[in-house]
Amino acid sequence: MMHSLYFTVVVNFFLGGVLGAIGGLFGIGGGLIAIPVLGFLYGMDQQLAQGTALVMIVPNVVIGFWRYKQRNKIELGSALQMAVPAVFTTYFAARFATSIEARSLHLAFALFMVVLALYYLWTLLRRQKEMIPRARLPQKYIFLMGLAAGASAGFFSVGGAIVAVPGLVGLFGMTQTAAQGLGLAMVTPGTLVALWTYASAGHVDWSVGIPLALGGVLSISWGVALAHHLPERRLRMLFCGALIAIAAWMMTHG
Repeated sequence: MMHSLYFTVVVNFFLGGVLGAIGGLFGIGGGLIAIPVLGFLYGMDQQLAQGTALVMIVPNVVIGFWRYKQRNKIELGSALQMAVPAVFTTYFAARFATSIEARSLHLAFALFMVVLALYYLWTLLRRQKEMIPRARLPQKYIFLMGLAAGASAGFFSVGGAIVAVPGLVGLFGMTQTAAQGLGLAMVTPGTLVALWTYASAGHVDWSVGIPLALGGVLSISWGVALAHHLPERRLRMLFCGALIAIAAWMMTHG
């Protein structure tokens, strides 16, 4: 019995290592890929897979925020304007996600992956124009990004920063670096709230999630290092293809 338990822990640790490396390689993707993988390997329903994946996602987000804060200046005022509404929408979206039918959430997550893949394909295929980012909305509306990103993070367990970064660049004229820093600052408290909400509803398998998290923390830097030695465009195309393929599989095996 103990031998079987140790074996399972080791397997989950190495699985977390693979998923963490994927997250580092593609910039995003560790949590996105973890959720369907957990459903496939362990037969978890959508809520349980999302809650368990959050155990791995939380330390990666916290570490990413800490590393970014060491090297960049984060506007605390803007971060708070986004983080406070994000915490509320994360909580209510997570509560809603844990209460609906697993099949409906499963299909919504698959469609979310398709939308993400199409967005990244669009950014890759459009003409890249060198221009200074231009703000289309005044700063007082930045809380709207927190609302939207928090809803995504709560409902799908992932996607808060993915939603926030292009919005901050396109609507508020921020540079990519500034947007990424604010995105991390905003999702860190919301991700903790999401994990607490899923755990309170009984949708977290800690025996799987903790080894996944440990493996992911140790391997994410390897993925980042590898990404800097491979063509970014090719990586993004591969990632988009993987998202669409996984989403198609989820729609037919829900």
